[in-house]
Amino acid sequence: MEQDAQPKWEGKVSAELRKATVDQIWLLLKDFFNIHKWFPNLSTCYGVHGSNGELGCIRYGAGFAIPSDSTGNWAKERLIAIDHVDRSLTYEMVDCNIGFESYKATMKVVPGVGVNDQGGCTIHWFFTVDPVEGWTLDDMVNQYQVSLQIMANNMEDEIANSVDPGS
Repeated sequence: MEQDAQPKWEGKVSAELRKATVDQIWLLLKDFFNIHKWFPNLSTCYGVHGSNGELGCIRYGAGFAIPSDSTGNWAKERLIAIDHVDRSLTYEMVDCNIGFESYKATMKVVPGVGVNDQGGCTIHWFFTVDPVEGWTLDDMVNQYQVSLQIMANNMEDEIANSVDPGS
């Protein structure tokens, strides 16, 4: 029996960082196996296949606040593209218990913030996913926006606290 095909959900959220450069943020973001250091409610993340940052590597992450069953939230994600010049990475979900099907996302860091591109940088997070039962696209975009802003703040704080005063 064929199911009615629903269009995929597509979303984009962005976070501005006024006190960090594009290179500083890219250094943190490209560390694919350690996104839990910055991402809110992600209690663990580690590599389960391949080398960190290499195409095809897979990370396991658990603990995020997306509804799932009582065993806890988890996902395995594969890095399918990385561009150090463009400062972007694309990954897909290969297995999870959070109701995502055919999920693909790209995170990109670009120089400048706001309409005048005044210093700092901006992180953009694009995603495409089959509709998720119990959610609306607006719910997902709102959750991603909040999560990305917290992640950006955590990254900015880390950079501010690790700056060498002699540099």
